[in-house]
Amino acid sequence: MREEKQEDLSWSLKRELYFWLGTAAAVLTALILIFTFLGRIIVVDGISMLPTLEGGNLLLLQSVGYTPRQGDIVVLTKEFEDADGPIVKRVIATGGQRVVIDYAAGTVTVDGEVLDEPYINEAMVRPMGESLTDVEVPEGSIFVMGDNRNYSSDSRNVTLGAVDERYLLGKAVWVLFPLRNFGPAG
Repeated sequence: MREEKQEDLSWSLKRELYFWLGTAAAVLTALILIFTFLGRIIVVDGISMLPTLEGGNLLLLQSVGYTPRQGDIVVLTKEFEDADGPIVKRVIATGGQRVVIDYAAGTVTVDGEVLDEPYINEAMVRPMGESLTDVEVPEGSIFVMGDNRNYSSDSRNVTLGAVDERYLLGKAVWVLFPLRNFGPAG
């Protein structure tokens, strides 16, 4: 009788362990599929998107099925002289649009229309060195700028310029951390 109880207990423990291992495997598989095909999580590095995003913000990105639109905050993987990792910027224009930057007036114009940009940190000043001020964005590319224009290496920089959409990781849709910033991105 005692031996039967031990066998029942052993079988019950095995069944319980099997259930938990199966559950853990299913959850892990679901997370891998979600982050591989639907979205990613990335950390903002730097101050180029202040005041909208700050360094250390944890972002949820939409990757699959995303088409860039003017005003979206996106993450790019293109490497250039002023960036080590993913680049977080705002889409100013998409393929076929013309961008004109007027530092004297402090404006950015797309297709002849001055952008209303309540999200920028402060008035723009002309950066040191060569800077793009009049650009026709090639089809399949985007022109991006940081919200903290005076501290942002972005498409105005001749070494980056308009960015091919193939370098796009996705659109920032949600700030996950820190909790005081939890909510929609941008």
